[in-house]
Amino acid sequence: MRAFSYERISDPVHAAARAAEVPGAKFIAGGTNLLDLMKHEIETPLHLIDVTGTGLNDITPTIEGGLRVGALVSNSGLAADPRIRRDYAVLSRSLVSGASGQLRNKATTGGNLLQRTRCAYFYDTAMPCNKRSPGAGCAALGKGATSRQLGIIGTSDACIATHPSDMAVALRALDAEVETVTPSGDTRRLTLDEFYQLPGNTPEVENTLEQGEMITAVVLPAPVAGLHAYFKVRDRASYAFALVSVALIHAPDGTGRVALGGVAPKPWRRDEADALLPQGAAAVMAQLLAGARPTQENAYKLTLAERTLAALLAQE
Repeated sequence: MRAFSYERISDPVHAAARAAEVPGAKFIAGGTNLLDLMKHEIETPLHLIDVTGTGLNDITPTIEGGLRVGALVSNSGLAADPRIRRDYAVLSRSLVSGASGQLRNKATTGGNLLQRTRCAYFYDTAMPCNKRSPGAGCAALGKGATSRQLGIIGTSDACIATHPSDMAVALRALDAEVETVTPSGDTRRLTLDEFYQLPGNTPEVENTLEQGEMITAVVLPAPVAGLHAYFKVRDRASYAFALVSVALIHAPDGTGRVALGGVAPKPWRRDEADALLPQGAAAVMAQLLAGARPTQENAYKLTLAERTLAALLAQE
């Protein structure tokens, strides 16, 4: 790990301003992803701004009938909150599917969203990776590469990594928004689709945050009644990323929303696919995964996604 400077800041606007003015600055809260990357010297921030004292630890009602979840609420705390378990069960279920109990106790809501989209080659500094070194090439697309766990849609010739967050998939199905504060003190809200950026020719840029902009909360809309389901298919029962995960909200009137994890560089959802839920899993997945570009090793995800959604719909 390389040397860095460190400071604690208790005000979100001040923290955002400092991050904008200090070259190489990064925010740190739980640090479950950032510290790991620093140890591998994949991330080499020159300055860390500790934001754990900014008071963003509460879950409060909104005037629209939803909930505002502070960016520092832990993954364990969010999953266990009675309001989340009752009204946003898809979110609670996604959270307990992620990582391990120890990591969930430390990981924060904001940090979970900011996890690096990554694959094994991203961690292997001996291999080329456009995320680590733009223009170096993508080892996952090279001859003899292993791509079984990687993306099948939304990818590019520069990167086929998948976003690792389970929580973000559920939030995408819930139509949640990310609330931020800029260095100038302005606030804005972004949908998950607006927040995340597909790799294109710049896979090192994973979201649309400005320099210094800081996540302050996730805003959940008013709850939707009906089935809330989350299922994660993975190689082992704990501490493993999704091969495919499905977040499903199915209302009593037949309308619903479907979001996928483990298949793309960001949580994957299309309104046109949601509209086909009455026609069944095959119709939904044909629309949701239209334009997919799987490799020979991960083409199985097309079938796996359809069968996972079908299994969830059969629960009703």
